[in-house]
Amino acid sequence: MTRTWALLIALTAATTALAGVSGPLAVILVLLLAFLKARLILGRFLHLEAPPGWLAAFTLPVGFWLCLIGAGYVLTLR
Repeated sequence: MTRTWALLIALTAATTALAGVSGPLAVILVLLLAFLKARLILGRFLHLEAPPGWLAAFTLPVGFWLCLIGAGYVLTLR
């Protein structure tokens, strides 16, 4: 649990480091970091790694929504 907490702190620090950066690459990185944090929380804090299929069942919609957010951002750049 401590290792998971430390990983979440590191991912949050990486997200904070991107606060001053703008552009599509920064948006993609922030969304990727959000996905990694969500996967850690779902898998380790909510213990969805143990039962087969549950982690994927929750991670897939989160990834889908983050991809939609990224696509929406890209479409606003046109």
